[in-house]
Amino acid sequence: MRFAVFVGCFAVVGGLVHFGALPKGLGDSNFVWVVLLALVISAPLSFILLRKQRDAMSAQIVGKVDETKARLEANRTREDGVTL
Repeated sequence: MRFAVFVGCFAVVGGLVHFGALPKGLGDSNFVWVVLLALVISAPLSFILLRKQRDAMSAQIVGKVDETKARLEANRTREDGVTL
């Protein structure tokens, strides 16, 4: 999804540079200029637009970490109860 936001920004910035709304860069650096500008614009956009997906993924990861910690603690207490 983050790549799709970048591609969209790249297309918009490329169009704006092509039609003269934005400067073309220095010499032959047009492509690099468009890529860098698209990166700068897409970063905050993806932070805002993909917030729900990021929160859902974070909750999923936290759930798995908690399950793993509980399993490890259960194994640790089981080992403590064994007598030789």
